[in-house]
Amino acid sequence: MSSVPSLKVETPIDVDDAELIDRSRNQPEAFSGIYERHSRRLWGYVARRLGPDAADDIVSETFLIAFRRRGDYDLTREDAGPWLFGIVVRLVGNHWRSEIRMHRAFARSGFEPLVTDALDERVADAVTAKAQGPRLATALATLSERDREPLLLRTGGMSCKEIADVLDIPVGTVRSRVHRARRTLRAALGSSFAV
Repeated sequence: MSSVPSLKVETPIDVDDAELIDRSRNQPEAFSGIYERHSRRLWGYVARRLGPDAADDIVSETFLIAFRRRGDYDLTREDAGPWLFGIVVRLVGNHWRSEIRMHRAFARSGFEPLVTDALDERVADAVTAKAQGPRLATALATLSERDREPLLLRTGGMSCKEIADVLDIPVGTVRSRVHRARRTLRAALGSSFAV
């Protein structure tokens, strides 16, 4: 991980995220516990999508937005992860056009990036084959954002339930979109490609 700094604040393990956010409304420093619990996972997701430099900026912006909106947080939700991922997904979505241009540029040039956007180990392994890299980039660029986002969150290790919470859609819709995206990638890349 690049530069997600540790805040070195003692966060009680037996306190859930909702309680930390509630405390932070009167004691702003309590919000650092939310950062400590979630920053690495958010950073990893964004780094896979946009690279480590963008991850630093987007994770910082995510926590700034979350801190500013902590008064609106639903305290019945003990885990702030889906809320934070929802913010991250929207911020990454703001980069959607440049992300598509980048995938198309990779496809045209045959360049194989060291950090391939939004790909877990299975997809990254496929990219290491030089012939597969441009084809994979092209295939990812052809997916609609509605299908690409759930697939990339899923390949990043999130459960369908977590993705449903992040995107505020039913779990069945998540499964359907992930399935459709995988089918599209398999069709574009051949049956030997496993996503």
